[in-house]
Amino acid sequence: MADDSTLWDEFEVFPVEIAMPGNRVGLTLRAYRPASTITATDVSEREDEDDVFSGRNVPGPIDDEELPEFEWTKEQLDAIAEDAADDPDAEEAAESKELEDEEDDEAEEAEVVDEEVPLFLSHKGKLLLFKSPEGLVEFVKSKAPHDLTQLKDWKKLVAKVKPSDVDADDDDTYELDLVVENLRGGPDAWDAGLVLAAGEIARDLGHALQLKKIVLSLSPGSPLDDLDEALRATGFFARRKLKKIGSEQASLGWRTIIGKISSAVDWRD
Repeated sequence: MADDSTLWDEFEVFPVEIAMPGNRVGLTLRAYRPASTITATDVSEREDEDDVFSGRNVPGPIDDEELPEFEWTKEQLDAIAEDAADDPDAEEAAESKELEDEEDDEAEEAEVVDEEVPLFLSHKGKLLLFKSPEGLVEFVKSKAPHDLTQLKDWKKLVAKVKPSDVDADDDDTYELDLVVENLRGGPDAWDAGLVLAAGEIARDLGHALQLKKIVLSLSPGSPLDDLDEALRATGFFARRKLKKIGSEQASLGWRTIIGKISSAVDWRD
């Protein structure tokens, strides 16, 4: 990370590095703020998502073909259910989770929380990515419009930032170019850190750029969210569940998501 890390801590805006298909690596900025304090990116001029995500103009290994939705097969669901039934702690865990869900619902009804949401260096529903720190800094110091200008003290950050400051921390570095190939290798080869990090950035981008199909694909209870939960879990039954998840389906689901993200990127230098 850059030596002057306190600059980002001071303003709570951080550099992010994303490796995309086609051997392209880009830099951007991300912040988290209470939803009530920010205005979402304007997508009124953006094409319909079905047009944006059709596969046209997507670099790298993403094809133009119509991609089917990622769904569990009946055999996979039956096998996972069988594993759960064999787990002596499964019933107790299910009851505990049901109770927790009820308590969470009651808490949400009792109090509306102003949740922090992600905001990127973006404009009109497009993520702005820069190949170099110099290009990113030159852009933010210009008068070009983007979504981060609404942040408090943004002008103060812009006045201080230098190209040498734009160095993403390991926790803010994402390798979306490796996810599909890794998933194709099967459960024994799956890199949990790689896939879970991809889920983090994809969820943030889906929300910040108002990409509804990505949000739905990774929402709680979806097949790809189930994959994340299985990767986070440990122990014998977690490993058995992972083996029931089809490599082809998992890679296809992520291939679709990465194609959608690629279509929503605006390369600026």
